[in-house]
Amino acid sequence: MKFSIKGLALASGILWGLAMLGMGTANLIWDGYGQQFLQTMSSVYLGYHATRSIAEVIVGTLYGAVDGLIAGAVFAWLYNQFAQQGV
Repeated sequence: MKFSIKGLALASGILWGLAMLGMGTANLIWDGYGQQFLQTMSSVYLGYHATRSIAEVIVGTLYGAVDGLIAGAVFAWLYNQFAQQGV
């Protein structure tokens, strides 16, 4: 069985982007909610700051979507390589 690289990349990108959007939006609504998570993500994503603003929520969502897209594609490609070799 092989993974669709495009399919898994899109699914991962959408899910991680939605996770960042959800956490950022929740932090806007409830002060301090998910702050440690957002600070951790700000240490990973250059240019993203864990401040309470709509602009940062958008930046975090875009970073999450791109990161998820790349991670999903790499995962599917690696899986297909190992599945092809019968490991």
